[in-house]
Amino acid sequence: MQLAEKRKAYWRRNLRMTALLLLIWFAVTFVASYFARELNEFSFLGFPLGFYMGAQGSLIIYLAIVWYYARYMNKLDREFGFDEGGG
Repeated sequence: MQLAEKRKAYWRRNLRMTALLLLIWFAVTFVASYFARELNEFSFLGFPLGFYMGAQGSLIIYLAIVWYYARYMNKLDREFGFDEGGG
């Protein structure tokens, strides 16, 4: 595979994952806030779900998004040979 094709494939996969994670971020940030009253009908750990998502749930999901993206990009870098050690 030529270097230009390799870079295009790398960025295509990177952008696809970034778009998916941004969609999750959008849903957690805006959709959960928009439906907070409806979510409060359910409880999580003894708290109304809408309150929990605003107070802690969304922050936990944000950390999970960052963790997954870093893990995914390290794997992708190794797969395409763009990692710091093998590059």
